[in-house]
Amino acid sequence: MYQAPVDDMKFVLRHLVGLDRVAALDGYDMVSEDLVDAVLDEAGKLAGEVIAPLNHAGDMAGSVRNADGSVTTPDGFSDAWKAMSEGGWVGLNADPEYGGQGLPQCVSAAVNEMWNSANMSFALCQLLTQGAIHALEVVGSDEQKATYLPKLNAGEWTGTMNLTEPQAGTDLAALRTTATPEGDHYRIRGQKIYITYGEHDMSENIVHLVLARLPDAPPGVKGISLFVVPKFLVNEDGSVGERNEVHCLSIEKKMGIKASPTAVLQYGQDKGAIGYLLGEENRGLDCMFLMMNSARFDVGLQGLSMSDRAYQQAVAYARDRVQGTPLEREKGDTIIHHPDVLRLLTAMRGEIEAMRALLLVGGFSLDKAHEEAGADAEFWETRANLLIPVIKGWLTERSLQLTSDALQVHGGMGFIEETGAAQHYRDARILPIYEGTTAIQANDLVFRKTLRDGGAAVRSLIAEIRTDMDEIASGGNGVGATASAMRAACDTAEAALDTLLARANSPRDAAASGADFLMMLGYLSGGWQLARGAAAAARSAASGEGDPEFMAAKQATAGAYMAHSLPEVSKMAAKISGGPDALSAINPDWL
Repeated sequence: MYQAPVDDMKFVLRHLVGLDRVAALDGYDMVSEDLVDAVLDEAGKLAGEVIAPLNHAGDMAGSVRNADGSVTTPDGFSDAWKAMSEGGWVGLNADPEYGGQGLPQCVSAAVNEMWNSANMSFALCQLLTQGAIHALEVVGSDEQKATYLPKLNAGEWTGTMNLTEPQAGTDLAALRTTATPEGDHYRIRGQKIYITYGEHDMSENIVHLVLARLPDAPPGVKGISLFVVPKFLVNEDGSVGERNEVHCLSIEKKMGIKASPTAVLQYGQDKGAIGYLLGEENRGLDCMFLMMNSARFDVGLQGLSMSDRAYQQAVAYARDRVQGTPLEREKGDTIIHHPDVLRLLTAMRGEIEAMRALLLVGGFSLDKAHEEAGADAEFWETRANLLIPVIKGWLTERSLQLTSDALQVHGGMGFIEETGAAQHYRDARILPIYEGTTAIQANDLVFRKTLRDGGAAVRSLIAEIRTDMDEIASGGNGVGATASAMRAACDTAEAALDTLLARANSPRDAAASGADFLMMLGYLSGGWQLARGAAAAARSAASGEGDPEFMAAKQATAGAYMAHSLPEVSKMAAKISGGPDALSAINPDWL
């Protein structure tokens, strides 16, 4: 069973993000420790008691497409969605003017972690709906906002994102779906694939955001526009009207996230589906990237979620399973006392806490970027844009190993579907792929976020880490060794940055180093947050604040991360140095 890590979330929000800093932002003056505690506690109950019990059964049953093209989700999903909607959770970080709760991204991210740990297949519907809400808030007309946002925020309607076509995956320039003007609307014709919750039975209506081309659009990505295409047309009084011409042809058979319907949608089998332009003509990709940035952050969140769910199950199993007598222990002691099992679980815990801290601090960077003005806004926008590919790439790549380690703890039983351990591993496998593969995140990080500014944003990040480590080392709280390890890692990372910049004239070399550079910054940034957390825990323990066991565990976990995970910074730096030359010596015909 899943237990939401509410205590760690509260610790990160209080000590690393700083709820006072959040409350100082425009529009968030209602944020307080009491409010955040209440939100997290209630979300934890819904996640653990209502949503999590549906996870394994939903994976086994899957969603089913019926003969008429409708889709039935697993038993309990519709009721769980109703509970989430009635609790006001769908529009948690949305504009209160249209029925949202108006909470900051850093708090919303903590709640979304719970939903996705409890049941990622189910939670995907909420994440896609939040993305659609965000896009409509930013570029929707007043009429579109009034029509769609209250229903989406209430969970009565859900949202999707329609990019991919059979011939156009990463290469969106190859899109063929068309939009023909007709009065105050357009006729949409084409086929979209991999549409998460493109058809289902959990809400009254589905609001599709669809990329398509106008008849006179320029070629390539500059000729793409974005359209709102509801499953059911909306009457003038806001009620659901006649069925639009969009139909589910099939749902995919998948390795993981089996309970979520991944649809193939056909738009316009006859006259064409009715759609409405969202934003400006031929600026659809810009609009869609509003959703994509949010989605990439949320997929990184899913990497954390799956890792923690798998970790919790592995710990529970290791506390219960007796197999052999652990070294220097008593007969009958469980496998958690075997040194290698303890190593696996300790390393998992360290990385998961680093992921959570980096995610919520990244969420605060997004909050600052949205609310600040002037030079401060530019700094926070740069910082948020730098962290998004790191969060998406590092958290999802590590989720593969962490869910695998959790399966390893189970031994042979982990390979048996009955335990549920294999599901977490299968579900995690999509995460480095969708919403932009790790290679795409790495290219974004290297070419747009690093080479373009001569490494300024990365140097600023490293400089801030060094400053924090100097303050920690001077604090006398017994975490000096952690600070020293982090300062050495900063030196290594900056040298790797210099190597990357020195190869800037060779785009192939830079691209070849991209994934390693991304992972290096992930390990470095995760260590940064754990070191800050260890210092905060030491101060709290010294002042008698909080649970002494919890504070001691925070410090020990940070130390374990420095021993088991931080050395990956040096490993990745070495690969950045030597990897491109080794790769250039390979003839693809030899492979």
